[in-house]
Amino acid sequence: MTRVPIDSHYLKHILVALLNIPSPSGYTDQIVHFVGQELQKLGIAHNVTRRGAIRATLKGRMRDTLDRAVTVHLDTLGAMVRRVKPNGRLAIASVGTWSSRFAEGGRVTIYADSGPIRGTVLPLKSSGHAYGEAVDTQPAGWDHVELRVDDEGQQPGETIKTDIQVGDFVAFDALPEISDAGFINARHLDDKAGVAILLTVAKALKEEKIDIPIDCHLIFTIFEEVGSGASAAVYGDVTEMVVIDHAPVAPNQNATEFHAVVCMMDQTGPFDYHLSRKLLALGRENGIDLIKDVFRFYRSDSASAIEAGNDTRTALLGFGLDGSHGYERTHLSSLIAVADLIALYVQSAPTFSRDKDTLASLNGFPHQPDREVIQIET
Repeated sequence: MTRVPIDSHYLKHILVALLNIPSPSGYTDQIVHFVGQELQKLGIAHNVTRRGAIRATLKGRMRDTLDRAVTVHLDTLGAMVRRVKPNGRLAIASVGTWSSRFAEGGRVTIYADSGPIRGTVLPLKSSGHAYGEAVDTQPAGWDHVELRVDDEGQQPGETIKTDIQVGDFVAFDALPEISDAGFINARHLDDKAGVAILLTVAKALKEEKIDIPIDCHLIFTIFEEVGSGASAAVYGDVTEMVVIDHAPVAPNQNATEFHAVVCMMDQTGPFDYHLSRKLLALGRENGIDLIKDVFRFYRSDSASAIEAGNDTRTALLGFGLDGSHGYERTHLSSLIAVADLIALYVQSAPTFSRDKDTLASLNGFPHQPDREVIQIET
């Protein structure tokens, strides 16, 4: 295996470009086109499902054998217009699972049939000069925020004239900022940082003309934030899959913003024992900053792939992310560590050659460590 150079300039450039393309779940066509065009520039063959998931392929030297996949998601959190209020402002519902407290103050675009319209999400009591101390006692929740629209036809006291309708999508500005120290602040780093990592790895492998053993599918899903992401584009030919997603950083977590993180279990259960330990071994052998963690309130594309009936080994590799599903921050070193490990994984031999068969005998099936079995004489 070759430790390929990771182009950090390209990684940052493509990440900012991705962040500046709105893509809440259900409104992802634009980013699908962007990623497809980027894959075309890199000379990577790809197809698109009916709804827009992308399945690209890096060809391996072994034919008619088992395949692997690396999966990321293009969709982000967002909102949808729930009601046009008498005062001209909008009640909104969340797209994806996130707290309204992180929506407050967000600049947004409403995608009306007549074209995009700008606005700001505010708490119902948004001015201390008007409401006094009541601004500090208002509950948090989507029923306690509203969207102020930058439109003269939606000012209070006038007849409301608007093209905005119930069901229009609302996308929140990402506002990316990368510091000289390597910190990256933005909304929607989950999972556009993962997408940038995967494209950067693909670019490195192509430019270095790396020979990989088996076909590796690069899968970009579009409904992860609402739970059904990898139920499409992962087929029976994929025997093992590594998902790249964020690793939440918090006082009760092991993850940091500076490491690659192997998640051993999330709320849907443990990840594959052998594939997870393979990633850990690759990290140790190649000096990659790598740690383990368990996420109790988290699910990923792995869950939707398994729930769709795929008998696929799955593992989760995360970049450390502080303030997930809110005002997010990571560090370039974490992204590069994940990229290094993914590039090595793609070059590695299949975890188990017997996995090429949907059903096989017990011969060659792996063992997990066990305590010594005591034979009892009879």
